[in-house]
Amino acid sequence: MLIFFYAVIPVTLALILVGALSRARVRGQAGFRTVLFLPQVIPLVVVAVIWRMIYEPTDGPLNRFLNGVGLGGLAKPWLGDFTWALPAVGLVGTWVMVGLALVLFMAGVQKIPQSLYDAARVDGAGPVREFFAVTLPNLRGEIAVALTLTTIAALRNFDLIYITTQGGPGNTTSVPSFEVYNRAFQIGQIGSAAAIGFTLALVIFVISFAITRIAEWGGS
Repeated sequence: MLIFFYAVIPVTLALILVGALSRARVRGQAGFRTVLFLPQVIPLVVVAVIWRMIYEPTDGPLNRFLNGVGLGGLAKPWLGDFTWALPAVGLVGTWVMVGLALVLFMAGVQKIPQSLYDAARVDGAGPVREFFAVTLPNLRGEIAVALTLTTIAALRNFDLIYITTQGGPGNTTSVPSFEVYNRAFQIGQIGSAAAIGFTLALVIFVISFAITRIAEWGGS
């Protein structure tokens, strides 16, 4: 589930943003990219503490905002709710990863010859067709890198879960990395912790290899 929030949503949002930015030259793009990339610079422990404060059920900014605009019925203990705990943590991952994907894609767009865009516009291509005909095929390598990095980040996520939910409520937000810690240092099941860690490393290798091969196959 975290892969959806860490990889699929950020890459999709970044592709939409880069498609819009490549079509229209907007002033202040450097500052815009800097703001979006900022979560990558902040230690994830600090990010987790900040968002735990935002999600506070009683005096957190999110619930106070909902109450202030008359949507108090939507306020809830986000990190303690069995339904919303995982999406709440996942949205933090989306916020962190979208800047990384956008910076990668913006760097890739700058390498695309302007003549390709000019030719597409001469042929009457609109923004959507231009994106799928020019931008997307030329960002294949950057998309593979972004998917690999974000997927690995989702699978090895530990500090965000540890600080915000401790794997709870119940086991709704327990992820492999946290389970390794829990079994090794809390329960004392060293063998099963090692098995989970080895399996996690193997899964990361297989997924990274598959993404790379699919990108190479698509480019051939």
